[in-house]
This record gives sequence, C-alpha cells and structure tokens, in this order.
Amino acid sequence: MFLEPMSGFRHVDVLTSHDRKDWVYVMKSLMEKYYKEAQRVTFVLDNLSTHNPKFFYEFLNPEEARSLLNRIEFKYTPKHASWLNMAEIGFSVLSRECLDRRIPDRESLTHEITLWEKEKNKKHHKVTWRFTTKDARINLKKFYPSI
Repeated sequence: MFLEPMSGFRHVDVLTSHDRKDWVYVMKSLMEKYYKEAQRVTFVLDNLSTHNPKFFYEFLNPEEARSLLNRIEFKYTPKHASWLNMAEIGFSVLSRECLDRRIPDRESLTHEITLWEKEKNKKHHKVTWRFTTKDARINLKKFYPSI
C-alpha cells in the first residue's frame, strides 16, 4: 500500500510474497511510473526488516541503485507505533470497503483492488491527520520528552 495523504493518491500491489526483493522492485516501479520527474520523494515506512535501502544494491546494478536512492528519502515510524503508519490506515479502509467478503482467487483480488484504487484516486480521498505533537507527548512520552 502506497498512500499520499495530502493528494489522496494510493497504489496497491498484490504480490504472492513480501520479501526484500519484492520491496525493491515495487519501489523502483513507483519511482519510474509515478515519480519519474521528481527530484526527491520522501517515503514513510514501518520498520519492517525488508525496508532497508541496502537491498537496492542487492537486486539492482550499482548505478541504478545509486540513481534511485539519490532521489529517495526514507523516514521510519517508531517501532511500537504502527498506528502512526498511514499505509496501515489505508489497509484498514481497503479491508472495510473492498475485502469484506470472500474473494475466490488472486486474479479476482487484483481486479477488485484495482477498481477500489481507481475509485479512491478519482475522488482524491485524502487522509486527514489529526495526531498532534501534544498527542505524541502523551502517547509516546518515552520518545518525546517534554522541554
């Protein structure tokens, strides 16, 4: 799940696995398809072990890896705060609106998710973030000391 909260753009890939190679190729695909002209793109990720830039060098040639990584900035959500991850919020909406029934096979799943994604993107459904610094100081006080 890739989600731009302020524009309402989202993209979902249906994969049979979720390993570091998949992650690298999905990131590469996003950069080439949606952010080809962007000088810099910031991705906010959870701390999953597959989300490590070093894997670009494992699966791409060094020039291509370096070229992509020079245009990408990674920010990671705190390890015990997955509820801060907007992609998880996107998954929750996807689950309620699209995956709330039995879907018989991968082809049907891909089709259903693609239709959902197109409808959401057409309507520019944004994520309104209401979590404030004050909330962070309450909920994550061990990470954000008061000054």
